[in-house]
Amino acid sequence: MSISEFRFLAPELNLLGFALLVILIDLFVKQKKVLAGLSIAGLVVSAGFTVVMWGMPATDIFYRMLAIDNFALFFKLLLLAAAALIILASQDYVSKFDRFQGEYYALVLISAVGMMLLVAATDLIAIYVALELSGISLYVLATFLKDKKSTEAGLKYLLLGAVASAVLLYGMALVFGFTGRTCLMCIAEYVQGMPGAGLLSNPALLLGMVLLAAGFGFKIACFPFQMWVPDVYEGAPTPITAYLSVASKAAGFAVVLRVFFVALGSPEWISLNWGILFAVLSAITMTVGNVVAILQSNIKRMLGYSSIAQAGYLMVGLATIGMAIGNDALGQSGLLFFIMSYAVTNLGAFIAIIAISNKIKSDEIDDYTGMGKRAPLLALALTFCLISLIGLPPTAGLIAKIYIFSGAVQHGLLWLVIVAVINSCISAFYYLRVVKVMWTGEPASKVKVPSSWALRIALALCCLFVLLLGVIPGGFVGIAEAAARILGS
Repeated sequence: MSISEFRFLAPELNLLGFALLVILIDLFVKQKKVLAGLSIAGLVVSAGFTVVMWGMPATDIFYRMLAIDNFALFFKLLLLAAAALIILASQDYVSKFDRFQGEYYALVLISAVGMMLLVAATDLIAIYVALELSGISLYVLATFLKDKKSTEAGLKYLLLGAVASAVLLYGMALVFGFTGRTCLMCIAEYVQGMPGAGLLSNPALLLGMVLLAAGFGFKIACFPFQMWVPDVYEGAPTPITAYLSVASKAAGFAVVLRVFFVALGSPEWISLNWGILFAVLSAITMTVGNVVAILQSNIKRMLGYSSIAQAGYLMVGLATIGMAIGNDALGQSGLLFFIMSYAVTNLGAFIAIIAISNKIKSDEIDDYTGMGKRAPLLALALTFCLISLIGLPPTAGLIAKIYIFSGAVQHGLLWLVIVAVINSCISAFYYLRVVKVMWTGEPASKVKVPSSWALRIALALCCLFVLLLGVIPGGFVGIAEAAARILGS
């Protein structure tokens, strides 16, 4: 290890420095909007450092604990964009915790640092440390409203997160005990050379793999580890709910893909086994998420179960990669494109909800009645994002589903695609119910729904990218392919 390797951590170190600066400046300024501007500046500078490194030859730093490659840089840019949009959208919300705005912005930045390290980690120890750094920040952010629901959300998130962390650590310990290595590439070398032609002849590796899937399953909110989602999504501040649904999920899928593809991607019998595992979990996850979402009357809980269902769709990509013999460009890039599309779509939906719910003081779907008359632009933006979540044209959701499902069909997962299509039809019921409520019926009040310029900019950017990804996806597909190429596609 050399000092020069620290230059590759410029995005993370810069963002950490800005987080500390926000806490320091908070002691001296009364105009708290300065803190938001400072946070955005830190994210923009970090994004600049990240863009400069795009296209560089892949390299490993700190004794192969972190990777600097397009795959990591892709997710870093996505996480930075999500954090920036959340801070912009929070300007209509931060009055709810006026005394703690500095801590709020700093924790968002620190959690982003943890997730940026997580997507670059190529060592089990580094993965665990980065996971805890991001997780602890998010546990605190979930309790920021300090009311009964928020406190309950934070406590459930903390306790279940601690259990998942212990399960993950046990899985890592088993893999380390079996291979004698923590470096993902070193584990791969050992596994490729070991005797035996099945997981049943290697029970320690089998159990380790299952526990790793369980631990990461909490992070991506897949069945049966999704029980924390509805309560945490409902009780947490709405901007943090949006942040959890996008940034945390994206980072979770990034680390799952790197661990299972790099460390356990070969020989073929291992890859096929975890591919089947993720295929079964995918079918159950999307079905549970969509069916239970129908019963919800609270829009945040509904989108919480929707997020579970979307995790199921994303796992179709993981299953495709596992079932592919050798490298599969379509499966890997399809998964990355879906994550990109889901991120801008879900952020757009939640940003519109922040503006509406902040005015009507309710998250109940029935209270959105007639919102098309009170706030036509907000209602239109929310409608557009919900249509994208269903997967209808001309939105990003349609292209993402076509992309990821076509890869699954090519690798013998037609049954899973059929399940996913049926679930997409089910999801249309509860998404379009919100649309129907907003555009029909008389509103309870004629008062307009105001929103700040910052929130409107964030919402406009999300809707613009939902449209661009759906109408002219070629350039974004190219970015996804370049990011996936480092995994061997």
